[in-house]
Amino acid sequence: MAKEKILVVDDERDIVDLISYNLEREGFKVIPAYNGEHALELAEKEFPNLIVLDLMLPGISGLDICRVLRNKSETSRIPIIILSAKATEPDIVVGLELGADDYITKPFSHRELVARVNAVLRRASRVEDSKERLSIGNLVIDPANYQATWKGNPIELTSTEFNLLLFLVQRPGRVLTRQQILDGVLGDDAFVTERTVDVHIRRLRKKLEEASPYIVTRRGIGYMFQENAYEGDL
Repeated sequence: MAKEKILVVDDERDIVDLISYNLEREGFKVIPAYNGEHALELAEKEFPNLIVLDLMLPGISGLDICRVLRNKSETSRIPIIILSAKATEPDIVVGLELGADDYITKPFSHRELVARVNAVLRRASRVEDSKERLSIGNLVIDPANYQATWKGNPIELTSTEFNLLLFLVQRPGRVLTRQQILDGVLGDDAFVTERTVDVHIRRLRKKLEEASPYIVTRRGIGYMFQENAYEGDL
């Protein structure tokens, strides 16, 4: 069985070496990169299973790398864990809004890093257990092929966004609290606050475009997938 590949991007070689050592002990194959340009090149060449990405890089910043990867269909679904000394909530929200699946602040425990890597990879593959194709009007969700379409056109979603959409669609008409969404989609090992859920919902709605009315906000409670919310399907 091929080892899962982790692209580790940081301009401090000691940090890359230490992360590599800990991940390789867990059976992963580590691909190191020390600047943004090389990281983008490797991401498109190697298609890693996950990227651990520092923000403060020479040349292209980590945020710009995240933005570029998310805007390309070939790399849009690669899970990304941001690793940064920037620990304020606004910094973390910016990272999540650009499509990061998780955010770890420096200094960090290497045991925590390994746990987060495993958790994000589990979330990325979780939909494999659900094969039923779901159709709601013009919105079609195909877990077997990890694909969502609107009027036949593919919607480019990250693994976290796809799992979030599937979680909501499988519970139509049910108001889900932010905590229920955290537990069901992100799990205990992610950087989780109620704001985290709001950020992922906002990104999902933006990508759904015309289909975004399906996701209804219940102020002070959480969110709900409402099948009759989109008038074009009535």
